[in-house]
Amino acid sequence: MRYWFPYPLLSLSLLALWLLINQSLSTGHILLGSTLGISWAWIMVNLQPDKTRLRKFRRIAVLTGHVAIDVLRSNLTVMRAILRSGNRPVNSGFVAIDLSLRDDNALALLACILTATPGTAWLEFDRQTGVLTIHVLDLENGARWSELIKRRYEAPLKEIFE
Repeated sequence: MRYWFPYPLLSLSLLALWLLINQSLSTGHILLGSTLGISWAWIMVNLQPDKTRLRKFRRIAVLTGHVAIDVLRSNLTVMRAILRSGNRPVNSGFVAIDLSLRDDNALALLACILTATPGTAWLEFDRQTGVLTIHVLDLENGARWSELIKRRYEAPLKEIFE
């Protein structure tokens, strides 16, 4: 059974997502969603993702809270920057951050967090040097951004994944 359904939870999640997106429980959508879910699970087998063991589940809740608060704050900051753009031009720029985080899944989650936060975008991560380059819409102080990402995101991710 495990041979035919290598990642059953992933297949079921993809089926549920397909049905939610299409807002239909018709037989055709169930069959198509099941086929897509199983196919994507087989693709994941071929990718051979690293197995990750999560640690310190309490830190996951803290990190989730930090991300939620930062997304809300960032939305307000971006709104202010757009509304005042006639008075003062937006000072966008790039920030290089030295990361000690090495777990692939933790880096992927950090990329999702930074990209989902309005006003920031993950641009490049150099594995050899450990330098992450991000773009910030309204950059006032690059060192502040570097310290914020290391303290609020990198430190909890290291505790959770490494």
